[in-house]
Amino acid sequence: MARNSLQEVANEKCELEMTPMIDVTFLLLIFFMCTLKFKILEGKLGAYLPKDVGVQAFDTPPVEKVDIRLDVIRPGNKVRYDYKTKSNVPYTEAHAQAGLRFFYDSTRRVRYTVGGKKTEDLDEVVRRLKKFKEGDPEIKATVDARTDVTQKDVVIILDAAIDAGYSDITFKGSYED
Repeated sequence: MARNSLQEVANEKCELEMTPMIDVTFLLLIFFMCTLKFKILEGKLGAYLPKDVGVQAFDTPPVEKVDIRLDVIRPGNKVRYDYKTKSNVPYTEAHAQAGLRFFYDSTRRVRYTVGGKKTEDLDEVVRRLKKFKEGDPEIKATVDARTDVTQKDVVIILDAAIDAGYSDITFKGSYED
């Protein structure tokens, strides 16, 4: 008799009920949707994008601006300050492998182009920028730093523009070789 009942159980067709599985799946889906918290972006920087470039659906009057272009005409020599000898020494491959920093010596030359006129004199740059500012007090400046221009070069020209009275200064994009 026991044998017959085991044989009946073995011969029974096994079927899975799908309704409870679907219910559980929907409950899990609802649970995860309700407990989801969106991550707040860390380190988000508000970017100021110029309004006079790009695709726009309406006509805007062109914005008057002064272009300040920086070109390196003589890169100069890489040196580093040696604290033992208290003097500048040439920057070598050993320094580079050690991860030591360098700067350029006084032979470095940067040419500034302001409003189409070229100069290497920062005082002349400030005079030209002030002249543009006198003609239009609302004029803006755009810094166009070309290849091999360092951050120091850009900061120098920013200081010159601020000295000339500019408060709205934008930057052009990078140039890939």
